[in-house]
Amino acid sequence: MSGTEKSLEDRIELPSVPKAVAKKIARAEEEFTRAEVEQLRKSVPVFRPLFEKRNEIITAPEVADDFWIRVFSNAPSEIDEYILPTDAGVLGSCLKNLKVERFEVDEKGQGEPRSIRFTFEFRTGEENPFFENETLVKDFYWRKQVTKTAKGKRRTWEGLVSEPVRINWKKDMDLTKGLLGTACDLAEAEKKQGGGDRKKLSEFETLVKKVEEIESDGMKGEDEGDDEEEGLGAQSPAGVSFFAFFGYRGRDVSAEQSKEATKESDDRWAKVVKGEKVDDGDSGEEEDDDDYELDEDDLDDIEIFPDGEELAIALAEDLWPGALKYYVQSFEIADELDDIEDMDEDEMDDDEGSDDEASRPNKKARAS
Repeated sequence: MSGTEKSLEDRIELPSVPKAVAKKIARAEEEFTRAEVEQLRKSVPVFRPLFEKRNEIITAPEVADDFWIRVFSNAPSEIDEYILPTDAGVLGSCLKNLKVERFEVDEKGQGEPRSIRFTFEFRTGEENPFFENETLVKDFYWRKQVTKTAKGKRRTWEGLVSEPVRINWKKDMDLTKGLLGTACDLAEAEKKQGGGDRKKLSEFETLVKKVEEIESDGMKGEDEGDDEEEGLGAQSPAGVSFFAFFGYRGRDVSAEQSKEATKESDDRWAKVVKGEKVDDGDSGEEEDDDDYELDEDDLDDIEIFPDGEELAIALAEDLWPGALKYYVQSFEIADELDDIEDMDEDEMDDDEGSDDEASRPNKKARAS
């Protein structure tokens, strides 16, 4: 085949959505997204007093001791899969309360409703043999970033970003194996540096090596079939303890950059609604797959909990609003297990009775 000839694969045109239809679909999706965000924004002030009333119920002495461990033990798989047995031990014995807030929305229902704050309250002193912190507060900010590909194609990223939160572990109790502390060290060093290339910091290289070490340990655990609690990679999609969740960072997008991108997107959307033409940089030329990817930053090399955004959303949108449901279900499951145990005991008694009858010689045999 000559260099000018195309292969059969290149000559076959795969079906695709017509450009005019694709634009209509994109507009419809944007309308749905904006409507959902506005609905969420308006619901925040409505639900706040309801969650406060619920908090009075779940913090009562007869409920508080085991409320959240019952909730977590009945959590959906999207959450439960990230909690290792060692994590469950900490949550079950030390977690006192959990609060989730859409903290950027004010009482008038104004602000970004997708930003989330988690406040974990723990027992302290001798009641908590794992760490010193009484509260752990993890803020997730919803940010937007607009970039262009090499060919000038406009691309938008939206998602949650955060900063690492340090846990003051007691001696030999760090479930993250030093990973969270190392991530916090780098974040603090970056602030002291006041910007610049984080790769030049010694803390950056230390964290990269730590991440590689944990990933290597996880791979070894999988190869060896290690399902024990100490095998970090064998039981969680994140490959680490649930408490590494407090080290999630996400994309490196500042509040100022996000504000500018949001304004640009809103202005652009206003033009679309009016029917005005907008320039998306579409030259009509086919682009490589790589052109569709936003420029990745070096945070990818040091992200200690890659699924942090997914877990945060699952906690905020499922576990938090459905906490009472999961609590009640924990008792229903316990009752079902008791019924199964009773049935098994009855069956064992029946089997033993049958064995006695079978082993007892009949009168005819005895007479002979």
